Amino acid sequence: MTLEQMDKLGGTRLAPYIRVATFLIGKSREGGGNMFRHQLDTMSILIDYNYIDPVLLKSSLVHDLIEDIPEFNHNVLLSIDLDSPAVYNLVMEVTRRYNESKPEFLTRIREKGSNNAKILKVADRISNMISLGFVNNLEFVERYISETENYLLPLASEVNKDMLIELGDLVNSRKKYLEYFKSLANRD
Repeated sequence: MTLEQMDKLGGTRLAPYIRVATFLIGKSREGGGNMFRHQLDTMSILIDYNYIDPVLLKSSLVHDLIEDIPEFNHNVLLSIDLDSPAVYNLVMEVTRRYNESKPEFLTRIREKGSNNAKILKVADRISNMISLGFVNNLEFVERYISETENYLLPLASEVNKDMLIELGDLVNSRKKYLEYFKSLANRD
């Protein structure tokens, strides 16, 4: 990251979005931990790949809020700062609609999503794949790997080659994990 990028990042007010993201504390994840930490992980992945756009970073902090807490008052999100409307729009782009299947949702982002929606979804999936190493439900792991291969790897190839490499490495390591645990199950 360049000094100019660090200066721009330093001027981004993230604290109000972190505060709103705390609504996700206690909301558990299949891979362990909670949704609040996942929001922070997703943001750190974006920063690691030198994404410092304030709207993208703020959105990463609250990207699961509306989907995972249906009773959340979206007006809170719309009233944080001047970026709030753009943050809300990006969050809604990456929010699965109640009538969408997972394949429809991921296809919508790939075909109609903004570049920032695609970047955010790839960072989100990298975070999810990291935590997938702690999931014991082998059917879920297998389904998630397949979904990542079919939908997220092509998306990553559109937005960031380095993110594509990391996501591909995660897929391969999770496949090995899956094979190992399936072999243990077959011994019984």
